Amino acid sequence: MTGTDRARRVLIYSHDSFGLGHLSRCRTIANALVAADDDLSVLILSGSPIIGSFDFKARVDFVRVPGVVKRQDGEYEALNLNIGIERTLEMRAALIRSTAEIFDPDLFIVDKEPLGLRGEVAATLRMLKERGKPLVLGLRDVMDEPALLAPEWKRKNVLPALRDLYDDIWIYGLPQLNDPLAGIALSKSVKRKVVYTGYLRRDLPTESGLPAVVRGLDRPYILVTPGGGGDGELLVDWVLRAYEHDAKIPYAAVIVFGPFMAPEVREGFRQRAARLSGIRTMTFETNLGTLMACAAGVVAMGGYNTFCEILSFDKKALIVPRTRPRLEQFIRAQSARQQKLLEMLADDGRRDPATMATALRQLPQQGLPSDAIIPGLLDGLPNVGKLVAKHLKRPLLRPVSVVAPDDGVITGTSMEPVPYESIRERQRGVA
Repeated sequence: MTGTDRARRVLIYSHDSFGLGHLSRCRTIANALVAADDDLSVLILSGSPIIGSFDFKARVDFVRVPGVVKRQDGEYEALNLNIGIERTLEMRAALIRSTAEIFDPDLFIVDKEPLGLRGEVAATLRMLKERGKPLVLGLRDVMDEPALLAPEWKRKNVLPALRDLYDDIWIYGLPQLNDPLAGIALSKSVKRKVVYTGYLRRDLPTESGLPAVVRGLDRPYILVTPGGGGDGELLVDWVLRAYEHDAKIPYAAVIVFGPFMAPEVREGFRQRAARLSGIRTMTFETNLGTLMACAAGVVAMGGYNTFCEILSFDKKALIVPRTRPRLEQFIRAQSARQQKLLEMLADDGRRDPATMATALRQLPQQGLPSDAIIPGLLDGLPNVGKLVAKHLKRPLLRPVSVVAPDDGVITGTSMEPVPYESIRERQRGVA
């Protein structure tokens, strides 16, 4: 089938150099889209080394490009291949473009990085733009502190892409919690593309029953999750030292280390936990939903997806955010605390075990996220679905190279000048 006769297709890009956040967000959106539309297929482009460990709904699939990892000096290197980073990025860019050419999506959603890792999506964006395909940038609620994000995006030459290539900018959050683009000098035409969707609700898994890891516990437990675990060593250590310091903490604990925690570090934590009463550990769980739903509270670092799960399952939470290399988690936790959605414990560098023990004792007594009335807080997925549906139902545009200057007129190489807002009305949905 060709043109409008064939089933619609959505392509999602997630660079996934490290961690679980980007992949989890894209997977959640993809599964929700196909659940709402029986004629839709979604393909995810990802560099995650563990994407194959996750379950996807029917009509969702993925293409894994060669993985990369960021070194401590901020530079990237190939994750598994013994080749240079430049050649690795060339391969990734070529795979991304060829996949887009063959899959021929009706909508392309790029997660977080407007031009992809080191610009690897730029050529694909231009190719799809010339084919008249709508392009969407999806951003989490917090990127980084404005003083750092603005020069980073200037260095990456992001603003021309926002102006000339993208049709929509979806922010998966709410402005009363945070504006991730604060401090960025956006033109009026770019500002008109921004839509706040609300946060992405997570559903409980279909399986029932108490998870095996907590069977036999004689008291309520607190779930401790550092997300992917690659930077969660300090959080887990602080919690374990609290239990070592205070043997009478009235709650058990289940610690999920995350797949990216170093094996030797993980094993050291296992041995310490084994000497404590009521502490259970596990390496990885692709869906924390059941564990979180059964917990008396959650201790976490406060990445975007963990935050969405805390809200979705209405769990009392203590967030211990990291502050390096980005302030993302700290900004999110601070704002959420101001909205009375959770409590935050800042890492002061000393990590006094008595301070953590007190916080663990108090955690189950604090308020629920649902006690704070914030309209639209978890409406992200249905709003994304509406936005996608608007794009997929619109008439396909003729291939055109466009520029959207601040004078409100689009000029193209294959069409007469058209008022900018008339194009936006056809291409942009309103949540």
